[in-house]
Amino acid sequence: MKIERDFRIRIVLPSDLQLKQAKLFCCWQLKHLLREYEHIVKQRLQQSADLFSFILELKTVLEVCLKSRPECRSMPPPQYYTQLISEMETLGWDKMLSIDTNFQTLKLKAEDSGGRQHVLNIKLKSKHPIEAPECSADLPIPLNINWTPQSTLDQLHSQFLLVLESLAEFWDVLDEIDRKTWVLEPEKPSRSDTMRQIAIRDNVSIRVDVDPRHPKMLPECCLLGAEHVVTPLRNKLNANMHIWNPDTSVLHNLRDVLEIEFPSSATHEKSSFSAECGICYSYRLETSVPDQVCNDPRCGQPFHQACLYEWLRALPSSRQSFNLMFGECPYCSKPITVKMATQKS
Repeated sequence: MKIERDFRIRIVLPSDLQLKQAKLFCCWQLKHLLREYEHIVKQRLQQSADLFSFILELKTVLEVCLKSRPECRSMPPPQYYTQLISEMETLGWDKMLSIDTNFQTLKLKAEDSGGRQHVLNIKLKSKHPIEAPECSADLPIPLNINWTPQSTLDQLHSQFLLVLESLAEFWDVLDEIDRKTWVLEPEKPSRSDTMRQIAIRDNVSIRVDVDPRHPKMLPECCLLGAEHVVTPLRNKLNANMHIWNPDTSVLHNLRDVLEIEFPSSATHEKSSFSAECGICYSYRLETSVPDQVCNDPRCGQPFHQACLYEWLRALPSSRQSFNLMFGECPYCSKPITVKMATQKS
């Protein structure tokens, strides 16, 4: 396949016409292409016998460069840029966060009804708008975009706004939890995260997973902590599940169902719920916090699931049954059980 491309280049020679002292200026497209071959170009400029020889060698370098970069063989035609500029003017340049030097990867900003800022990542194809672009965003659901050869960026942005509006109540629910409780995990939640691990008291927490499409319905709940503390809370959850009211907030419902008040920044310091793992002596292990607790009320030492599993696995007195490891607490020697540490992808 023959590659034909035109580039602008200017070579400034010194008065003695020696190539070694020559200066090379080129258009940004050529500069972008040659950035990985700069040392070769400089070498050929130093060693070429004359200007004509250098031009021939530069042409050879460019051909090698283009053959090794498939995307360069499918550079958009001129009408692509005309179409793109027209669409951006209709959309409004104030909605653009960034665009790459090839004018093919864009980041557009959008705001939902709750005032939250979002980013739509768009990768345009060289046959835009005939080919549908690749789109992605930080969302808890797949981003499904309807596209036809007549579609525009403005229409794409409008579809994105509709998706954001459909998720506004979901983000309202999680924002209230983030604002009014101590969230242990995730440490820095993204807009795609549906889970929150909320502190209840020292070494006791609840993990809730909110459904993005039905955010005010009863979420999946998992109580974490020593069994003698968690069991009464689990019983309340099961007994009071029928009073869950989808017309009120998730946080309000959790308070009523569990019959508790969640600690918040107004009542507690987060350090109160940041007990270190009794094995690795750190609070955070990658993205995990200590959520395995010794069931003996006189001990109550917390551990990371992975740390406790590896500790027990190394002891000859421990035994494993299916995905459970049975052994003794490293602190009080009372019986303790842990599930096999799950592998994070």
